Amino acid sequence: MVVAPDKFKGSLTAAEAAEHIAAGILRTAPGTDVRTLPVADGGEGTVLAALAAGYRRVALTVSGPTGEPVEAAIAVREDTAVVEAAQASGLTLLPGGVPAPLTASSYGTGQLVARALDLGCTRIVLGLGGVACTDGGAGLVQALGATLQDAEGTDLPPGGAALSRLHHLDLGPVAGALRGVEVVIASDVDNPLLGERGAPAVYGPQKGAGPADVAELDAALAHWADAVAKATGTELREAPGAGAAGGLGFGAMALLGARMRPGIELLLDLLGFDRAVRGAGLVVTGEGCLDVQTLHGKAPAGVAAAAAGAGVPVVAVAGRLELDAPAWRGAGFAAAYELAALAGPGATAAESIARAAELAELAGEQIAQRFLL
Repeated sequence: MVVAPDKFKGSLTAAEAAEHIAAGILRTAPGTDVRTLPVADGGEGTVLAALAAGYRRVALTVSGPTGEPVEAAIAVREDTAVVEAAQASGLTLLPGGVPAPLTASSYGTGQLVARALDLGCTRIVLGLGGVACTDGGAGLVQALGATLQDAEGTDLPPGGAALSRLHHLDLGPVAGALRGVEVVIASDVDNPLLGERGAPAVYGPQKGAGPADVAELDAALAHWADAVAKATGTELREAPGAGAAGGLGFGAMALLGARMRPGIELLLDLLGFDRAVRGAGLVVTGEGCLDVQTLHGKAPAGVAAAAAGAGVPVVAVAGRLELDAPAWRGAGFAAAYELAALAGPGATAAESIARAAELAELAGEQIAQRFLL
C-alpha cells in the first residue's frame, strides 16, 4: 500500500498524516508493506514533501515578506532544487499576521533561487502559492541582481505599489545566472497578471488589499509589465498563470524563462510516485478538506488520476468531507473517510482538529479492515 496524502492544514503535515494513517493500517494488518509518500501541489509543504522523498535539506536565512529575517530551506537532490515561495514570502510569515499588500516583497524567494544556483543546480522547481506579496516577481529578480530605479536613479523600495514609479530596469546578471538552467513552475493557477481575473483583483483581498489597494496594484503591475516587455521583447501579462502568487508566475516566466506545469503532476514526478505505486494494491491519499476545489487539480485528485493510470484503486481520507458520494466516486475514489465523522457525534471541529493524529490512525484501521482483511 502507498500512503500519499497532502497536509491537513492546521493539524497535520503531509508526513505526519502519512505516518499516522500507516500506523493504523499496520496495527490492524501487521506485516503489510506500507510505503509512505507525502505529497504537495506546489504550495505550502512542497519542500517538506521533497525532503520526505529523500531530497537533502539546505537551510538559510532570507528576507521575509516585509524584510525581516526568516529561516527557510530548499530541497536538493543531484542537480535539482525544489524552492517553495511560501518558505520565504509566505502569508504565515507576516510579523504579527499584519497584512502588507502594497509593500510585501518576493525578494526572499529570489534568495532561495540564488542559493540553488550557488549549489550548481541546473533544474529549479519553483512552487508557488500562499505568498503575502503582489509584486509581479520584482523582488525575485532584484535578489538575482536586477536593478529597479525611479526617475531620480534611486532604487525602488520593496512591494508592488512602488512599481508605479519604475523608470529604469536593468536585468544585469539575471540572464547569465540562469543560462543553462531550467526553471519549472509548480502551480495550478491560470489567472493572467492584470484585470478582473488578475493577481491584484483575485488574490489581493486575501492578502489584505482593499478596493483602492487593488486598483493601485493593478496599475503598478501594468507599468511593470510594460517595462518587462520593453526590456525582454516578450509579452506575457496575459499568459495563463502569470497571476500566480501575486504575479510571481509572470516574473518567473518573463525573466527566468520558466515554464508552468500542474503542481501535483510535477511533484508526483519529482517524488517518484510512478515507481512507488508499481505493484501496489491500494493507494491512500487525502487532505484537510475534500471539496469542490479538490476536483480542480488539488493533490488528492492528482494522486487519484495517477493511481488510476497505474491501475491501482485509491481511497481518500479527509478532515472534512464536503463532497457527496457521487462526486468523490466520480473523482476516482473507491472510498472516502472523514476524520470529523470518526470523532463521533457531537464532536466540534476544534476537537476533531486536536485529535487529528488519533483519528488518522483510526481511518487507517478502517481502511485495513475493509481492503486487507
